[in-house]
Amino acid sequence: MMKTFKLISLQLVKKNEWLDIPLVDGLIINKEDDHSTWLIEGYIDKSFYDVFREAGAEEKELLVQVVITKKENEPAPFKVKVRSLQSFENHISVLLEGTLKKSTNRYAEILLDSLIQRGLSGDELMTEFKSGMVSKPKFNHSK
Repeated sequence: MMKTFKLISLQLVKKNEWLDIPLVDGLIINKEDDHSTWLIEGYIDKSFYDVFREAGAEEKELLVQVVITKKENEPAPFKVKVRSLQSFENHISVLLEGTLKKSTNRYAEILLDSLIQRGLSGDELMTEFKSGMVSKPKFNHSK
């Protein structure tokens, strides 16, 4: 039995940087098959067409991270390939298929480390940490 969830945000690694892909709408499906396959569909601005067209044409594996269901949730990293790309008047629909990647760095730990490196402590550290857990600032996970 497949499970479907609301896709809240989508980011893609491009040239070792996290690129935000603003969603008009999106969903993610856990196929719950023997290969732990997931489908990610994003309805996004047409300006991202070439990014996904090139990756699809080359059968290139992409690293993405998504937030599922609620913006407070921790981003989940996936290795995916482009399976379908539909072009509409002002938007595209991209279908990605892949597997959930084991995250070696936990988001909360990365956020906390970055705040400590900025010299924050005490109440200020706690306030910024709570805010960051909701707003989910991007970090380069390849450090």
